[in-house]
Parts: sequence; structure tokens; C-alpha cells
Amino acid sequence: MIKNNLVRTLAGLAAGLLVSFSALAAGGGDLMQSGVDLGDRQSLQRGAALYMNYCSGCHSLKYLRYSRIGEDLGLTEQEVMQNLNLTGAKYGEQVGVSMSEADGARWFGKMPPDLSLIARVRGSDWIYTYLKSFYLDETRPLGWNNKLFPNVSMPNPLWQMQGLQHAEYGEPDKGTGERPVESLKITQPGSMEPAQFDQSVRDITAFLEYAGEPAALKREKMGVWVIFFLVFLTFLAWLLKNEYWQDVH
Repeated sequence: MIKNNLVRTLAGLAAGLLVSFSALAAGGGDLMQSGVDLGDRQSLQRGAALYMNYCSGCHSLKYLRYSRIGEDLGLTEQEVMQNLNLTGAKYGEQVGVSMSEADGARWFGKMPPDLSLIARVRGSDWIYTYLKSFYLDETRPLGWNNKLFPNVSMPNPLWQMQGLQHAEYGEPDKGTGERPVESLKITQPGSMEPAQFDQSVRDITAFLEYAGEPAALKREKMGVWVIFFLVFLTFLAWLLKNEYWQDVH
């Protein structure tokens, strides 16, 4: 038993370190706080809709089924099929993409990755910061770059909502001559106010966190009842203790 618990503990620490190292490897030393709340069902519903409209054209969620989304987020089969299913898949099938691997390789150099576990690998703060860190860069093949993930090979999928963002550079590096990106500035407003856009990115991030571990919703709800049960059990044990010891004194 002790050995198994030790193994689980070490595995948990290793997973945590992996997330930290992954974020740092992609420039994640200065992450924004996402502030996602998996208990906010409306946020998850909005995030699902935004993801399907802006992200699912390239990125699949092969470990998540449409039926599971409907069950967990309180949506009917009709609502899911009309508003979230853009690939023509069946209700019980996984969230896929209509883009073929050949097209993905031709347009982006390789097929865009599945995002089922991105939140568990990178963390919610990383996703939130990444989606807010795109900027125009004429030197890149697609015209976009990312402050958090330099030279990323994808455009900004949310530019219409966010607007056009440009980088403000620092002094050139003496060794390489490269100018580091110090900050980002919106030069042309999008269809959303900054606060609205931040909430939309937070909603997408929350949905991806949910997609990485759908059982977390039920586990958190069940955890409240477990705490109540333990408190009630402790109270019963206290009453029983008093009953047994009242004659001893």
C-alpha cells in the first residue's frame, strides 16, 4: 500500500514538472492567469461553440464524443448536432476534422495536432496566454507569429474578434542581432471589446480543460458530497465516543 502511494505521488510530481518544463520550453515563463471555472456551465457551453467555430476546422478532439459533450454541458442532442457538430459525424462519434492529412501537410507543413490533452500537457494558463499572444509578422510564411510560442506554424484563428496586434521590440541582441518582443499592442480593433475577447478566450480555455478530463466535472460535484459525508461521519463518531466514555468519568 505504502509503495503504491509513493509511486502515485512520484507520478504526480513528474506530471507537474512535465507541464512546467513544457511551458518554459515554449517561452512560458510569463503566463497570464486564465481564471477558468469548470463549474461555470455557461462558460463551457460558450467555449464549446467558439472552439467548434474557430478551432475544430483544423484540430480534432479524438478522445471526446459529441454525446459526452451534450451530457456534461446540459445540451440536448439536437442542440449539439445543430450548433456544435460541423463535420457531419454521428452523435456518438468523436470530435474530428473535415480536413485531410494531405491538406494539413500542404497548408501547414504537417497535420495540426489533436487538442484533447493540450490542457493537461501545457496547462490552462498557457493556453489562455497563447491565444492572446498572436501578432502580425511579415517574415513568417502565414504572416503571423506568437510571443509565447515563437515561430509557431499557425495563423491567429481569433483575429477578427481580437483585432490586429503588432509587436513592440526591444534593443537588438548583441550576439544574434535579433530584437526580442517586449510587448504586444492592438493597432486595429476587432469585433469585440478587450474584456469581451478575454472572456471568449477564457471560455475556450475552460472547454479545452474540460476536454482533457471530462470526469473532472462529476468528480468535483461528488467531492462536495464526500466532504459532507465525512463531516457527518465525524459527528457520529464524536457522539459515539461520548456515549462510550460517559460512564468512565
